Amino acid sequence: MDEANENEKSARENLLRSAAEINGIRIEGYDFDKGVDYSKIIESFASSGAQASEFSKAIDVVNDMIKDDAFIFLGYTSNMISSGNRDIIRWLVKHNKVNALVTTAGGIEEDFIKCLGDFYLGDFRASGKELREKGVNRIGNIFVSNNRYVEFEKWIQPILEELYQESKGKAIIPSELILKLGEKINDERSIYYWAWKNKIPVYCPAITDGALGDNVYFFKFKRDDFVLDIAEDVKRFNDLTIGLKKSGAIVLGAGVVKHAVLNANMLRNGLDYSVYINTALEFDASDSGALPEEAVSWGKIRKNAKSMKVFGDATILFPILVAESFARNQAAG
Repeated sequence: MDEANENEKSARENLLRSAAEINGIRIEGYDFDKGVDYSKIIESFASSGAQASEFSKAIDVVNDMIKDDAFIFLGYTSNMISSGNRDIIRWLVKHNKVNALVTTAGGIEEDFIKCLGDFYLGDFRASGKELREKGVNRIGNIFVSNNRYVEFEKWIQPILEELYQESKGKAIIPSELILKLGEKINDERSIYYWAWKNKIPVYCPAITDGALGDNVYFFKFKRDDFVLDIAEDVKRFNDLTIGLKKSGAIVLGAGVVKHAVLNANMLRNGLDYSVYINTALEFDASDSGALPEEAVSWGKIRKNAKSMKVFGDATILFPILVAESFARNQAAG
């Protein structure tokens, strides 16, 4: 056999090897010849591959949480409240669909600030210099006039004074502060109004960050002995997990919110269900990017738990997730 034939034979053997046949879900997307049926489009995610199929599995996990009557922790970063997802979260809290909330300081303050004035759609490419000169703060492509923060200070400072007087020298517990603010805002557009109304606890492990922390800072100029008792709050938060028959978590974003929910559930040997939606990667060994398997190694998620991580933008995915789980279950009665 000459060299050319030998090379062809070798190439064919390498490229055209016989292999095992595969069984399972055939990859196919939605057929628009059948018209526009959004329910069927979402249903087609299951066979689409890539993150669409991971998202379809996440929907199944959330539905399993609901069917199993799990205690559901909803964790979210502040940008979820800056965006329209605030209204999705409010619906869940208003209708008692989740059992505990965990967020950042921005996730608290911006809910109240939105009751005082609106946020507006801007541009990711807007000049920071020009916005600063105009007194406009940018959250991605969401614009907020700095007047909203001035109004927030005017609203919250008298409430801090009232709580200080009522506490009679005792430390204020952050979760109680948040629900008190929910009561005081007295606005049905507020997540924390409904949390107060429905007695759903709200925890904020980083409560001194952001405008809320700024207001605590300013208040301490007047009341130097004002104290927030985060130790009592972490005890109350961790105690929530003890004795739960089933525990589930939906976490939008990452950072301190994700870790707080997982760490608390480590005390009960892990979550039974978990869904992460974020864009963080695991290459730098951060908890933010860690996959559920890492949490299993710590006992934050149980070995036999149903868990999914979806890489994607929660402003797109979370409304669909809620529609295909909590809302669909409510509609079905």
